[in-house]
Amino acid sequence: MLSLEQIEKDLSAAMKGKNQLAVETLRGLKTRVQNEKIAKMANLSETDMLALVRSEVKRRKEAAQTYQSGGRGELAQKELDEASVLEKYLPQSMPEEQLVELAGQVIMENNFTAKDFGQAMAKLKSKLGPAADGATLARILKEKLKS
Repeated sequence: MLSLEQIEKDLSAAMKGKNQLAVETLRGLKTRVQNEKIAKMANLSETDMLALVRSEVKRRKEAAQTYQSGGRGELAQKELDEASVLEKYLPQSMPEEQLVELAGQVIMENNFTAKDFGQAMAKLKSKLGPAADGATLARILKEKLKS
């Protein structure tokens, strides 16, 4: 289970192991979690924490693409390394072949068309729960709805 305490424990271990990349990444994540906690004025649920980590991973991957297109390979690699540190906190995602199969099932069961993308996405996400990556699901669903 992902929690602030787990992040703090891992941060402490990274500091003791002198893993500078993990220390910087986990400090940033801890700060983001604390800021969200303050903004909501309540403790974050595990679903909220997973969404937050997923957001941080996405942010780093987008930054890596930007750096790569700007010819800054070393900065892109740093962002990807940070993303890999954060991905350890995300649940294992379903293989893409299974996602394609499940998307096809949802479309067939409900007779969804391209106009029903939002409804199909909601139905698919409800079946998969917090382990679902929205960008991957959207791409797969768009491909399936077109065919």
